[in-house]
Amino acid sequence: MESTRQAKISRLLQKELSETFRRQTAKTHGVIVSVSTVRTSPDLSVCKAYLSIFPSDKAAEMLESIKASAKTIRYEVAQKVRFQLRKVPEFQFYLDDSIDYLENIDRLLQPGE
Repeated sequence: MESTRQAKISRLLQKELSETFRRQTAKTHGVIVSVSTVRTSPDLSVCKAYLSIFPSDKAAEMLESIKASAKTIRYEVAQKVRFQLRKVPEFQFYLDDSIDYLENIDRLLQPGE
């Protein structure tokens, strides 16, 4: 169960991460990265961000690139939230493949063609 403070910080970090990825992906045409969920640990030291990457065939390489630049991303977010948070949590990025899962279910439920 998330506390109110955890939920507020998660929403703040999700907003800032989304904005950071929007600026970064504007340079790489054809790839969209959206932050679907952010979960913050109870001690506010770790933040797990679940990313949805389109097109999904580039998701693995894009996720590795994001993980490699996690410290830079943390610094950029820290510059934005420095007046709201004393310490910005460490980011851990995961691939959110729920959209692919839903598309697969829809495809399976289609009547035989």
